[in-house]
Amino acid sequence: MHYRLPKSALICALVLSSGTLTAQQYDGPHLDYQSRNAEAWAVEDKDIDQKLAELEAKFGKKPNIVYILTDDVGWGELGWQGGGKHRGTPSEELDQMAFDGMRFWSAYAEPSCTPTRIAINTGRHPVRTGLLSVLWPGMEDGLSSEEVTIAEVLGDAGYSTAMWGKWHLGDHEEHAPENQGYDYAYYGLFNGAPDYWQASFEDRTGTFPFADFPGYEEYKEKTGIDMSIGGYVGVAGEGRTPIEGVAGKLSPQRQEAFENESITQITQYVGDHANEENPFFIYWASYAQQLAPSEEFMDAPGVDKNNRQASFMAMHNKHVRQLLETLEKEGIAENTLVVWISDNGPMYAFFPTAGYTNLRGAKGDVLEGGVRVPAMAWWPGMIDPGQDPVDMLHVTDLFTTAARIGGATEFIPNDRITDGVDQTSLFLNGEGSGRRNFMAHYSGPTLAAIRYEDFKIHIKEGHGGLPGMDFYNIMRDPGEKFGELYPGLFAVAPMQKLLGIHNSRIAEFPHRPPMAPEESRLDAQGH
Repeated sequence: MHYRLPKSALICALVLSSGTLTAQQYDGPHLDYQSRNAEAWAVEDKDIDQKLAELEAKFGKKPNIVYILTDDVGWGELGWQGGGKHRGTPSEELDQMAFDGMRFWSAYAEPSCTPTRIAINTGRHPVRTGLLSVLWPGMEDGLSSEEVTIAEVLGDAGYSTAMWGKWHLGDHEEHAPENQGYDYAYYGLFNGAPDYWQASFEDRTGTFPFADFPGYEEYKEKTGIDMSIGGYVGVAGEGRTPIEGVAGKLSPQRQEAFENESITQITQYVGDHANEENPFFIYWASYAQQLAPSEEFMDAPGVDKNNRQASFMAMHNKHVRQLLETLEKEGIAENTLVVWISDNGPMYAFFPTAGYTNLRGAKGDVLEGGVRVPAMAWWPGMIDPGQDPVDMLHVTDLFTTAARIGGATEFIPNDRITDGVDQTSLFLNGEGSGRRNFMAHYSGPTLAAIRYEDFKIHIKEGHGGLPGMDFYNIMRDPGEKFGELYPGLFAVAPMQKLLGIHNSRIAEFPHRPPMAPEESRLDAQGH
């Protein structure tokens, strides 16, 4: 294992990007990796610059960017990973997208939903932002206005920005997407569980999973939490209004109505902006898969009738195909990057209504089953089809990569750590061109595991002077079935150095304090 300490933070903060020096602040391990590859990356970057310049000359503007974030879809759930129709969750359209572009075998997210939404929007681990918990109705927490989102970065570079879907980064207006860089937003406030709270109260047969919910009126009387609004339409500078109809009221039918309206609006938005002077950025945080079924697809061929999420996945397949076909029809597919990624592993609490993973662990865990997720990138003419790299990709990388592709790296703030690294080279040059060899896996405020190249350790309390860690070769053992301390003794000192320089950057750029004292809250795992 090769590892050495980087040069001073001041020197290493001058990061090579597109052949120029910028002051973007990376984590310590990446600064070292960059310094050892600076010469080779500079050559690659010149070639990338030329490809992007030729594309811009052809279309007269920077590329459009579409990020699709789904919910609780585990590694192995899609057909191209061995799932799909074999597990009663047909995914033909998503599989086609994957084979027409790049499918990532080593893509990673945060362990749960709000944390990944922070990561994709800010390019930062949630612990750095002060927002550590999965949010529930009535909580005061939310994404700080001091954080800089990818919508703000791209907006400053001239992009039109819009989002649809599950926001889940705070209920109050100061946290809302229309006040976080999005010109337009059609969004739900919560995750899928509250859609079933009132239904569980009214049903009284045990069919629904939240039988002890006291009902909206009593809940509001006792807690002050009003559940009457499930989502908003927000416009930057104009405020927001509640979504009308089924899509805006919490119920088991809301999510399907919401998704159907979302894809209608998204395809209309693409058509309206296809020939505009400015490129667009779309963040589609789909409700696929949450607890709700799709009435339209419950009896579709190959759908597991006892897994409500399976029908929702079938509906999502249809919607993704509608999006891609719209891009092709408008003649802008070659100028549009589309990335699809799940926010974490499956949530088994309501099994058999659940996603699935072949790996150990699930949502909330830093085991591979909790953080390793399916992901694909589609960009006709720019990303060669049929690729399946094993290079590491983290959800924070999408922030920095979008900024690079959109010519907006100058707008990334340099007064804080950005965890996402630029993966444009991986997208355009393929396997072996990834720029990440290290990942930190946080569980709430705690650094619980780290990965360096093929090695992963889970950090735990030491005993008798021995280091506290389980050691895995994650390439050989992705299921984390054979983790022991002693086979990894050679990695103790290098891993300690990694932790040291990771922590030294935290000392240099401290985390944003949480909104409330940590001891007064429940974290994402319920501790």
